Amino acid sequence: MKTIQFREAIAEAMSEEMRRDESVYLMGEEVAEYNGAYKASKGMLDEFGPKRVIDTPIAELGFSGIAVGSAMNGNRPIVEFMTFNFSLVGIDQIINNAAKIRQMSGGQFPCPIVFRGPTGSAGQLGATHSQAFENWYANTPGLKVIVPSNPYDAKGLLKAAIRDDDPVIFMESEQMYGDKGEVPEGEYVLPIGVADIKREGTDVTVVSFGKIIKEAYKAAEILEKEGISLEIIDLRTVRPMDHEAIFNSVKKTNRLVILEEAWPFASVASEITYQVQENVFDYLDAPIQRITTADTPAPFSPVLLEEWLPNANDVIAAVKKVMYVK
Repeated sequence: MKTIQFREAIAEAMSEEMRRDESVYLMGEEVAEYNGAYKASKGMLDEFGPKRVIDTPIAELGFSGIAVGSAMNGNRPIVEFMTFNFSLVGIDQIINNAAKIRQMSGGQFPCPIVFRGPTGSAGQLGATHSQAFENWYANTPGLKVIVPSNPYDAKGLLKAAIRDDDPVIFMESEQMYGDKGEVPEGEYVLPIGVADIKREGTDVTVVSFGKIIKEAYKAAEILEKEGISLEIIDLRTVRPMDHEAIFNSVKKTNRLVILEEAWPFASVASEITYQVQENVFDYLDAPIQRITTADTPAPFSPVLLEEWLPNANDVIAAVKKVMYVK
């Protein structure tokens, strides 16, 4: 094993796949000469050249469309958005073309493409740069949505995404690029659609994904000292979702808290809540609790932003609520 940063895990995954398959290439704003806005493509221009690591104009709709057409013609493009907030400019190509072309062509045109970049809040960047769209994209048939929380998962799942024959939305975090974690020395690929139990527990199941899962870890450490055991499930893949992992955990703990860095209305947490009550309702000993951001645009004020984002105290309160303890 070796210890690397999240950004290095992303770069390693892309580079390994580009060495393996000449049809894979990277395009996006500042991915080449600048080594990526977050240095997640550092050194790739030097190794692969400007035909396979391509700096684009500030035109998400344009280069997303180029990538979709390229994928239909046998290539495997990786499209980096400087932030998924900017993907909204190119969302027509993602939703109406990438997600649908296989079905609309009767299977004649696959669309092996990865759209990747940061999601969620990155601090004081204002309302238009602090949004999470996992539930938007997961709502669309034809798209797979991956949101890793650590370097190991990021590398293994990005390699799987690049090899996948369907379009994949791969969402990272600006605040995680410097996070360090262990990854194997050799090549490995993780399966898409398989959740991971990050912490075994007996009292309450906590389901989360992405960087906000760190708040669940903090809460678990505090609650352990009070004799409360959390089982923490990292979805890793929002769509397809590993329902069985959630169901099996709820059957064991009989209580569920869902932690998500997104607005509450029609959230991923809402979908999980429906699936659990539909399939394992009789195992629940308390109503399901979900923790999300406040139902407002993200504030710029650091004091208000801290209140807007979910935190470990919110997790602790929700856990104690489903356990009926104070």
